[in-house]
Amino acid sequence: MTFSKNFSNILNNLFLKLTTILLLILVGAAAFFYWWASQPAQPIATDNIKIVIKPGSGASQIGEQLQSANLIRSSLFFQFLVWQNDLTGKLQAGSFNLSPADSPKTIAENLTKGTDDVWITIKEGWRAGEIGDYLANSLPNFDSAGDEFKTECLNHEGYLYPETYLVPLNFNTTQTCKLLRNHYEKIAQENLRDQTYRSPLNEKEIIILASIIEREAKKPADMAMVSGILHNRLELGMPLQVDATLQYAKGFDAENNTWWPTPTATDKQLDSPYNTYQQPGLPAGPISNPGLNAIIAAANPTDTDNLYYISNLSGTQMYYAKTYDQHQQNINQYLK
Repeated sequence: MTFSKNFSNILNNLFLKLTTILLLILVGAAAFFYWWASQPAQPIATDNIKIVIKPGSGASQIGEQLQSANLIRSSLFFQFLVWQNDLTGKLQAGSFNLSPADSPKTIAENLTKGTDDVWITIKEGWRAGEIGDYLANSLPNFDSAGDEFKTECLNHEGYLYPETYLVPLNFNTTQTCKLLRNHYEKIAQENLRDQTYRSPLNEKEIIILASIIEREAKKPADMAMVSGILHNRLELGMPLQVDATLQYAKGFDAENNTWWPTPTATDKQLDSPYNTYQQPGLPAGPISNPGLNAIIAAANPTDTDNLYYISNLSGTQMYYAKTYDQHQQNINQYLK
């Protein structure tokens, strides 16, 4: 019994010593890793490295990007630093010129400061005025109130291509508007010019129709169906009767702070070349800046007998009808 007890004590003591040694090794390894990871990736480097952080990137993605660029030694340690220094919500998207001779903490702090370039996102269906408001709040040298904006942006409604762009922070009005227009030219060259040969509409008419479709439908299949319906109306000589064109004609609603005010029955009597309740055919010009799905839909309408459409109040579901009576039934069922 005594031997067993002594042996058990020996084992317990041995286990305790081994555990202590292991803990000391782990603590030492952790301390060494902390010291190693906190050092610059390239202490004697003299050249900066440019990296581009995409919108929505988290500390994990950014850490991996920095490690791949040899700007830091450990992505995991970078994530820890971001958490330790409460920088999680402060990391910015954009382009940065970073030095691999800086410590990971310095690099993390630099990523919370102003960038050389910034991301801007022009949304599908925005009109030029909306784009101007957004860019004036995003770029310090962009002026949405002067003649330059009218010439470079307002006069090119429909051709300011909606996309996410990385632009220099000091871009002015002309440079930014030309960027959007040049990207439209690129998209049109790749996707639209060949389709005009198969469409009864020319390129300008396709963009006008696409600008309407972009405001009227959300899903590509619905866009193609709405396009088919509007094509049918054009061929029959029916007025398009699209509320979005009334919204465009009304312009900015200061009281409700919106570029797309809810149209009323009275608005259908507006004297405007954009009032498709009064004016036959397409409106005078585009009413928004459409994306590629809407442009393709305008050039490639669904072959349909439908002449009417509505969407539910949330805009998530569309309903179609061949006759006015069926259209009224849809209105009574889904909108009242």
